Amino acid sequence: MKIQKDQVLEFNKKGLESHKESFDFLASKLSKEGKDVNSIVSKLADFQVAIPSWALGAGGTRFGRFSFYGEPSSLEQKIDDIGILHSLTQTAGAVSLHIPWDIPSDYAAIKEKADALNIKFDAVNSNTFQDQKDAAETYKYGSLSNTSKAVREQAIQHNIDVINIGDKLGSKALTVWLADGSCFPGQNNFQTAFQNTQDSLVDIYKALPDDWKMLVEYKPYEPNFYSTVIQDWGASLMLANGCGDKAYTLVDLGHHLPNSNIEQIVSILQLKGKLGGFHFNDSKYGDDDLTVGSIKPYALFLIFNELVYGMQNNPQNPELAWMIDASHNVKDPLEDLIQSLEAIQEAYAKAMLIDQDALKAAQLDNDVVKCQEILQGAYRTDVRPLLEKARLNAGGALSPIHAYRGLDVRAGLIQERGKYTVATGL
Repeated sequence: MKIQKDQVLEFNKKGLESHKESFDFLASKLSKEGKDVNSIVSKLADFQVAIPSWALGAGGTRFGRFSFYGEPSSLEQKIDDIGILHSLTQTAGAVSLHIPWDIPSDYAAIKEKADALNIKFDAVNSNTFQDQKDAAETYKYGSLSNTSKAVREQAIQHNIDVINIGDKLGSKALTVWLADGSCFPGQNNFQTAFQNTQDSLVDIYKALPDDWKMLVEYKPYEPNFYSTVIQDWGASLMLANGCGDKAYTLVDLGHHLPNSNIEQIVSILQLKGKLGGFHFNDSKYGDDDLTVGSIKPYALFLIFNELVYGMQNNPQNPELAWMIDASHNVKDPLEDLIQSLEAIQEAYAKAMLIDQDALKAAQLDNDVVKCQEILQGAYRTDVRPLLEKARLNAGGALSPIHAYRGLDVRAGLIQERGKYTVATGL
């Protein structure tokens, strides 16, 4: 299924007058405050977020998974779904594949399909948290950290295979997330597990093409609940530094203990030139993988404040890889992703409204009240007309959710694929 440009244009017609009124009012207000509205709109239009291939079907929990009708059951259909998202939002211009779920049977055909939909291949993700069919060794007790050299070598080779697959598609980064850890005290020697992981990552790093990055993800718990080998950003940073200049830390919003100051983590990593990527989601309790901005929108805004500051002031940090990493258990996955993209763009737009010079002056004067007023003034601004303008300029929908429903996309997917298709992934 493919959404045509004329369908989007026709749907936009009914909202154009209202949009123009709200945009003109906001643009006039912001211009009087010294904001470059055209620059903000342009940056919003350029901002692209990768869609993970595994998030296009219904997610699941440890207790069950309830499929969503019309799910994509092949890599080709997953890319088609991202094409739908991109045609409506003009923000989903990349896909992040998970191997071995998404190994192409025809690389040329997959690249051609992605190119036709203006979709690039973002970071590729390895999978050593599950045993694969016909694998000689098991990851039950860990992969890159395992006490068994044979298990570690299998996991290393898998990551090298993932690099080779990504290289054929034009990807430029490998993301490594490990489930390695322990459930009980005394089960693992912490130092041995960490050193094994470092040595394994170094072997994988050696296989990176010159223009690639390695992104090392961290998580404090789950599936192991006593210890995780790469439990926080400090462990990730040490491992990345131990590999070399092309290795970076990847921050996932859900991979922190409750009330962690993620914006501070982001800021320090950018200062050190070691923030490589970012996974967006939201949570109430832990790694809940909820819709971005649905629980803690102000926290997302504060994180973007640091990201925007870093992008402007930390040239030592590379261009970041942006990706959504969520699990859609009760929502239409495509609607959930549209809401996530909207929340990300909204937080980014609000962060760009912050007067960084005024904030810096207030910080130097220790004017705590003024600092808060500057931040909350930007946060309280309704920036949705700016997002609409960016989408409109790029050929997207004024309201992607309304267009998605108005065009009856899910019904079309069900008619095309059937009700009981099942997507590969979590």
